[in-house]
Amino acid sequence: MGGLFSEKAWEVVLTHKASFLQGLGVTVESALGGIVIATVLGILLGLMGVSTRRLPKTINRIYVEAIQNTPLILQLCLLYYACSFSGHKIGVLAAGIIALGIYHGAYMAEVIRAGIESIPRGQFEAADAQGFDYTQKMAYIILPQTVKVILPPTVNQIGNLIKNTAVLYIIGGADLISSTYNFVTGANTGGSYAPAYIVCGILFFIICFPLSTLAGRWEAKLKAQDEMMNA
Repeated sequence: MGGLFSEKAWEVVLTHKASFLQGLGVTVESALGGIVIATVLGILLGLMGVSTRRLPKTINRIYVEAIQNTPLILQLCLLYYACSFSGHKIGVLAAGIIALGIYHGAYMAEVIRAGIESIPRGQFEAADAQGFDYTQKMAYIILPQTVKVILPPTVNQIGNLIKNTAVLYIIGGADLISSTYNFVTGANTGGSYAPAYIVCGILFFIICFPLSTLAGRWEAKLKAQDEMMNA
């Protein structure tokens, strides 16, 4: 029944399409939660990365380097199982959301830091001359100007985060990948490997392709604007 063009295999998949949609719902839920955490951490750590004080910059570098140079799966397992064995067990979905947020927060922090550093120093000096404090300077002058710089890589990070929700499978999650695996190994649905994984891939593609296309168009538009300004 596992043939790619097996009519019976495709019929089984379509009959149980609710299983895939349920898994997709969990994937979207974990992705949204991870995006919120990653955005908050990214802004905070990104601002720390451009601080003139040594302590915030040191915290930024330790966090970014530690997170970016270890696998997400390792971080997820450490969080989930360490909490479980210490008597503070958290749910699979919560562990996935936190791990995704922490992991991609490091990349978002670098995006924010790079965006702030791309702003000409004259803008900082102008804000200082107007008597703005640090918070006002960032909120009203600097961060609004970084939006066009950070939007394309931010959208790319969101797409990567959505795909990385697949790691929930490692700790027994109910995400799209886990639902697909449970489907192809189920007593009543097992065997429809090719159709099931193709449907899973299509659902991921439907979510991620528009994001990657949007990021590419933004980047091309920004390059075109820069070329016009330079000309």
